[in-house]
Amino acid sequence: MSAIDRGREALAVWRADAPADYASASPHLSAALRAHVGSARATAFAPALGDFGRAVAAVVEPAAATMERHHREFPAHVAFDGIGTETHEIEFHPAYREAGRAVWASGLLSLGRGGATAFEQASLFYVLSNVGEGGHACPAVCTAGLARAVERRGSAGLVDAYLPGLLETDYDRCLRGSQFLTEVQGGSDVGANAMVAEADPGEPGAWRLSGEKWFCSVADADLFAVTARPAGAEPGTRGLGCFLVPRRLPDGRLNGFRIRRLKDKFGTRCLASAEIDFDDAIAWPIGAVEEGFRVAVEELLDTSRWLNAVGSTGIMRRAYLEASSFARHREAFGRSIGGFPLVRSQLASMKLDEFAALSSTFVLTSLQERRDAGTASEEESAAYRILVNANKYVTSIDATDVVHRGIEALGGNGTIEDFSALPRLYRDAIVYESWEGTHNVLCAQVQRDLGHRGLLAPLEAWVLRALEESEGDVEAARAAYASLAPEMRESVAGAERGSVAFRSQLETLVRVIQSIGLATEAARGGAEERAAADAFVERHLGGWRAGRNSQMAPARVDALIGPDVD
Repeated sequence: MSAIDRGREALAVWRADAPADYASASPHLSAALRAHVGSARATAFAPALGDFGRAVAAVVEPAAATMERHHREFPAHVAFDGIGTETHEIEFHPAYREAGRAVWASGLLSLGRGGATAFEQASLFYVLSNVGEGGHACPAVCTAGLARAVERRGSAGLVDAYLPGLLETDYDRCLRGSQFLTEVQGGSDVGANAMVAEADPGEPGAWRLSGEKWFCSVADADLFAVTARPAGAEPGTRGLGCFLVPRRLPDGRLNGFRIRRLKDKFGTRCLASAEIDFDDAIAWPIGAVEEGFRVAVEELLDTSRWLNAVGSTGIMRRAYLEASSFARHREAFGRSIGGFPLVRSQLASMKLDEFAALSSTFVLTSLQERRDAGTASEEESAAYRILVNANKYVTSIDATDVVHRGIEALGGNGTIEDFSALPRLYRDAIVYESWEGTHNVLCAQVQRDLGHRGLLAPLEAWVLRALEESEGDVEAARAAYASLAPEMRESVAGAERGSVAFRSQLETLVRVIQSIGLATEAARGGAEERAAADAFVERHLGGWRAGRNSQMAPARVDALIGPDVD
C-alpha cells in the first residue's frame, strides 16, 4: 500500500470511529448527573438519554450535515402559493422534518411541564447540541420557554388552548413556539421597542399588534411570543406587554403578518430567521399586560440563556470528540499527532473547558429546578438571576474558543466544510455568543442587578455558603473569591466607572463557581473528575500565569486525556 493510500485509509478509519451514541460518548455527562441529582435519578433516566444519543447520531447529525452540504439545502421563503395567495411558509429539506421528529420524540419538550425535571431536560439538550444548532436546538429552546410562560403566567384559556400542543412529543402534531423581541432601532435595547398593541373592542381579552420585528428566529413557528407597547403606555421596558400570537386564525388564514425576508446568517443556517411585519394581528397577553417585560425576561429569556449555556457545552464536547479522535488516527513525522506535547495540551484544555462549562451549568440547573418548584431561597433566587446571565456569557465565549482549538488540531482539514462538523460548529458557536444578549449587554445587566436591585449581598451569601458546603477541596476558589468580592463591590458602587473592570470580574466569579462545582463532582465521581478539578485550579485560579492560554503540567494532561488520548 502506498503512503497516499495509507493516509487516506487512516482518515477513513477516523470517520468510521464517529460515535454511534452521543450520550455514551460523553461519560462525564452521566458522572456529573449522578453527582448533582444522585445515582437513582441518573440511572432511571439513562435509558432515555441513551436512546436519544443514538437518535442524534443516526438521524439528527446526518440531517444537519445534509442541509449544510456543499449545495446548501437551507430554508426558503415561499411568500405565495401557485394561485397568488399569500402563504408566507418556510420550505425545508425533507431531512429537517426527520430530525425534528427525533428531537421531539425524545421528550425534551414534554419534560418541561411542572418544572421538576430540569436536569433531564438539560441532559437531552446537551446531547442534541453535539450537532451544533442543527435547525432544531433554537426551536426547542423557544418552545420550552413559551411553554413555561404559558403554564406559569397564562390565563386558563391560554393554558387549555396551547399548552398541550407545546408539550406534544409528536412533531407532526406539536405546536412550536418562538419569541420575537428585537426591533431594528433597538437591538438589545428592548425598551426602545415601538410595536403597538391596542385592545380589541370586538373580542374580550384580545389585543391587536402592529409593527415590525427585526430578528425572528423560528420564523416557521406556530405560536409567537411578541413584546409590544399598549397605546399610551410609558416608555422603556416598563411599558411593554408580552403577547401570544398564533400564526394562523381558526379559519386557517394568516394572522396579520408577513415575512419580509429571511436572514442570510453566518451560522445556525438550517434555522429560518426572518424580518416580520405585523398588521393588526390578534394576540392574547401572557400574564398581566403591565408585567410583560418581566414575563419576557423571567420565562423566555432566562430559559433561553440557561439552555444556551447547555448548548455551548454540547458544542464543546463534540469539538473535543472530533479533535481527539483525529489526533489518535492522524500520523505526522512518523507517529500519531496525539503523542505530541502541544497537541496533547491543546486537547486537555478543550476537555477541561467543557467539563467546567457543564459544571457551572449544572449548578445553574440546580437553581433552575428549585426556582421551578417554588422552593428557591432569597439567596438562591439572587444567585440564579446573576448566574443565568454570567454563565451564558462565559460558556459561549469558551465554546467558540474550544471549537477554534479543535479546528487547529485538524490543521487545514479543519477548515474544510465537508471534512468534519467543526466549521459548522464554529459558525453556530459564534451565533450563540449573541443569542439572547451580547456579552456587554449581559455584563451590564448583571452589574445593574447587583447594584440597583440589591442582589450583591444575597449573591455573596450564596457563594460563601456554597464554598462552606462543598464536599471537595475549594481552598483555591475560596482565596480567589476573597480577592474578588471587594473588587466587585467597588465596581457595583462605581457604576459606569467600574463597568470596564466588571466584565473580567464577572468571568472570575464564574470560574469560582465552576471550581466549586468541579470539586463537588470530584468528591462524588471518579479519577477523571478529580483530575479535572485539580487541573482547573491550576489553569484558572493559579496566580498571574493562570488563564485561557496557560499550559497545564504534563502530569495534569496525562490524567485528563490518558496516554493515548481518550
